[in-house]
Amino acid sequence: MANIIKFPTQSSKFGFKRVKKGKRDSESHGQINLFAAPKPKIFTLIPQTSLFEEALVRDERGDPEAETLYRKAIETGDCVADAYCNLGIIEFQKGDLSKAFDCFTQSLKYEPRHFESHYNLGNLYFDMNDLRLAKMHYEQSLIIDPDFANTYFNLGLVQAMLEDYHNAISILKRYRMLATDDEGAKADDLLSTLTRSVNSTH
Repeated sequence: MANIIKFPTQSSKFGFKRVKKGKRDSESHGQINLFAAPKPKIFTLIPQTSLFEEALVRDERGDPEAETLYRKAIETGDCVADAYCNLGIIEFQKGDLSKAFDCFTQSLKYEPRHFESHYNLGNLYFDMNDLRLAKMHYEQSLIIDPDFANTYFNLGLVQAMLEDYHNAISILKRYRMLATDDEGAKADDLLSTLTRSVNSTH
């Protein structure tokens, strides 16, 4: 069995991920919409902002009105899964973990393959020290979006904390490949520590 390792202090996980404007549709992550309506041929020249888009703009400005607008978006069926996801981040920032958990799970109820909600649930379970469920949601988010580097880093941390050092090293190396040089340096100390720990057992 490998030695118990002490993590470098700078190896804190990456935080929550907000859904961005215009990103979501039913085919965005490999789901085929068998009931897609014909695309309209009439164009409007008047730009319109949906409730979700307005909420997102205010959210990114730190405007507390964003919460109300996300709830209205949900009530009117506008990007429901996305709105629940971003509302979950707001609830987390307010310190209400129970409501944050409820929002992310509601998001998955509407869209089971919602990448950001799986990733954010991974972070939430990580903070609650439920590493098994954190691992499960990080792994699910990687199935949906295998190119999001931060997920590999957070999953690598979880694997290391679960003392699955070989998988942690493999996952962190994948993070290192996807991240920029500056971002990737975040994993160097951790990789070095894990590698020394594994080598010390041979």
